[in-house]
Amino acid sequence: MKVTFKKDYLKGFVDDSEVELLKPAAGLARDTLLARSGVGNEMEDWLTLPTDYDQDEFARILTAAEKIKSDSKVLVVIGIGGSYLGARAVIEFLKSEFHNEQAAKAGLPEIYFVGTSASGRYIDDVIDLIGDRDFSINVISKSGTTTEPAIAFRVFKALIEKKYGRDAAAKRIFATTDAHKGALLDVAKENGYERFVVPDGIGGRYSVLSAVGLLPIAVAGIDIKKLMDGAKSAQEDFAKDEDILAKPSILYAIYRNILYRKGFDVETIVGYEPQFRYLFEWWKQLMAESEGKDNKGIYPTSAIFSTDLHSIGQYIQDGKKILFETILDITKPISDRVVPQADDNTDHLDYILNKPMKDVNEAALTATAQAHTSAGVPNILLQLDDLDEFNLGNLIYFFEAAVAVSGYLNAINPFNQPGVEVYKTNMFRILGKPGYTD
Repeated sequence: MKVTFKKDYLKGFVDDSEVELLKPAAGLARDTLLARSGVGNEMEDWLTLPTDYDQDEFARILTAAEKIKSDSKVLVVIGIGGSYLGARAVIEFLKSEFHNEQAAKAGLPEIYFVGTSASGRYIDDVIDLIGDRDFSINVISKSGTTTEPAIAFRVFKALIEKKYGRDAAAKRIFATTDAHKGALLDVAKENGYERFVVPDGIGGRYSVLSAVGLLPIAVAGIDIKKLMDGAKSAQEDFAKDEDILAKPSILYAIYRNILYRKGFDVETIVGYEPQFRYLFEWWKQLMAESEGKDNKGIYPTSAIFSTDLHSIGQYIQDGKKILFETILDITKPISDRVVPQADDNTDHLDYILNKPMKDVNEAALTATAQAHTSAGVPNILLQLDDLDEFNLGNLIYFFEAAVAVSGYLNAINPFNQPGVEVYKTNMFRILGKPGYTD
């Protein structure tokens, strides 16, 4: 039960000799990570998070989740970037794109993510969806001053205090923030909000398995212990003393770097289930912020097939050969639906009558990989045994380890993101924030 790396569609693109050539550097990168001796090592606590998390806080997360489920029809999660993408990715991947509709039927809170943009219309829409129903807030910010979530918190804090009064509202607000300092910490202490910690040694994009992601995930009815168990398995595999080519995350890092050095500058992660969409959004942040610096890095994009085969599939097949694909596939069927009988055969589908939809999807996957590789587009295949918490926890750690190794292979710090500050500085100046007007 772990991620499997398959090179079925890499023949002709990468030779075994090239893998052997990069193997020592990849081994050194892994050893450097495990020794905490490389650049950015102050932000490497994610490496041991699955086995070294705060058990008391974990128990409080479960208790808080039960409280929210018992007294709220809606949970509003306020955060941006890594403060929301991981949780949303896990919830939609394990549930579906329709998780809120399903939650309402199952008696679980609907979960809405705000503070992800500066759109007033989006906030208005969420307020309309809440209506007069009971709700709680999980505000997630290390500082409490990031513009987009800070605006959203102002709005929803006022809304919840108006509905319940300040004292009762405080029992419905859960703050995930810095343990020692910051504007949100001060507000949480002043008002008596229950607090969870944004870890110091873990960057936002690596934080999904901390309190940052776990509270909303638990509220969605997902078993966060099994999620951590899956990540623990991947952590143990990554650290195990064995041939590094037996480690799927290392293989992934090596192969994508070989392709990158051959001029494939864009990686498109693809899946054949719509509920993969936000996992891919999380993956894009992880890859882009980790590798995109010093004028280096693979540009990450995503697609949902076969939907996007009827649009950008044309470019992938016949366009400029600048990209490679990474396919994520679940081997176990996640639905038992079959192609049904019809009154007639006007749609000419009787040749697949009673075939499982899984077979149709797998045929599309194989056919597409064959078509794209024949056109000069390399394909990496990643497989999970099942669509469950354990496998997803394993996959999350897999991607985190792979991109960290990949960053070291490219001689960059995979744990900082200096470029994201540039737009913020310009925006503060344009809006007239004190200290930024010159």
